[in-house]
Amino acid sequence: MSPLEAREPAEVTAVNPVTEAGRMAPKNYDAVLLASFGGPEGQEDVIPFLRNVTRGRGIPDERLEEVSHHYRANGGISPINRQNRELKAALEAELAARGIDLPVLWGNRNWAPYIPQTLQDAYDAGHRRLLMVTTSAYSCYSSCRQYREDIGMALTETGLDGRLEVDKVRQYFDHPGFVEPFIEGTAAGLAEVREKLAAAGTPDAPVQILFATHSIPTRDADAAGRSEAEPREFDEGSAYVAQHLAAAAAVIQRVEEESGLTAPWSLVYQSRSGAPHVPWLEPDINDAIEELAGQGVKGIVIVPLGFVSDHMEVVWDLDTEALETCANLGLAATRVPTPGTHRKFVNGLVELISERTVANNISARPAVTALGPWYDVCRPGCCANFRGEKPTIAGADTTVGTGHDPYPGEAGAGRPAPGQAGTVQTGVAGGATQQ
Repeated sequence: MSPLEAREPAEVTAVNPVTEAGRMAPKNYDAVLLASFGGPEGQEDVIPFLRNVTRGRGIPDERLEEVSHHYRANGGISPINRQNRELKAALEAELAARGIDLPVLWGNRNWAPYIPQTLQDAYDAGHRRLLMVTTSAYSCYSSCRQYREDIGMALTETGLDGRLEVDKVRQYFDHPGFVEPFIEGTAAGLAEVREKLAAAGTPDAPVQILFATHSIPTRDADAAGRSEAEPREFDEGSAYVAQHLAAAAAVIQRVEEESGLTAPWSLVYQSRSGAPHVPWLEPDINDAIEELAGQGVKGIVIVPLGFVSDHMEVVWDLDTEALETCANLGLAATRVPTPGTHRKFVNGLVELISERTVANNISARPAVTALGPWYDVCRPGCCANFRGEKPTIAGADTTVGTGHDPYPGEAGAGRPAPGQAGTVQTGVAGGATQQ
């Protein structure tokens, strides 16, 4: 049980002065960029895809083949590209229904359509200002800064730096549109496991809810949400862990309020990779399940809180490995759906877009935890890249594409008051412009 369960996770309406400092004034964007991880779409794609994921690390194809089994077992196809096509279509439909004239473009980090080509196509089509929505809700290097780097590198490689502007929406781990599908799914999953236990003649047997997310190196976790110039402390050690625990607490409170169902819960991790001597966040979900079974737990509800859609880490690490662990231990278990194209999630993404646009603007920035709403503009050095600095967008220390006002406390700092328009000083390689 997390100590955060005692906190009040109801929707927060007070201004958070820390995150308000990272708020960007609305702009006139002319397209939305849906950016994602990407995945193979056939057996012949698997090794080239894994080469892309591990580029620069010198991993031979023989080793990549050893770790490709979860893709091979599913025909070499990750569901993530299909999920993104469906999400893109859903976003386009919702934007059109609201009368918002913004085309949705799609680019991936590791498979076609690749981000650099998408940016080039956007520029060739006449777009000059894009707002990026990523399929990662939390703060850490791989789920936020790496996307900002990918855009920065792509602008540099394509020669579009200074000609195409790209910003990003805030991390949305505690936006109601992301959290509410998990509330519905957790309530349904808890009821399902209780029904299974009742059918087995043990209706009152102990049940545990496991909120699952991708493990990351502890060094990356410690750097998440931090900045040397403006440190922010988290009781849980990092923004990545704190955000998950806060979102989980919000889910549990709403489930109990609305359904009367509840159970002990904990945060667990999955999909660890890399060198064995490098510490990553723990406990692993399978280890946690075995420990809980030893303590007498008879039912498990797995909530993939760290994931937007059913990509390979969900369908293999959870649906295959974790549920097999439960079955081998004789536990009643279920896995809750990811948001995917849930109506509330799609509406929430459109609201995040509308927060940032001049037309159809939504001034409210809802968040269901006291940690948010998160930043539009990341702090200097936030979620550091320990392999070396790269060009980034959407940060106070950005070097390409567009720049932002300094944060309070820095020389000449100052941001427009909430709701006010304001010019943004832009630092572009080769010169300076003003938007």
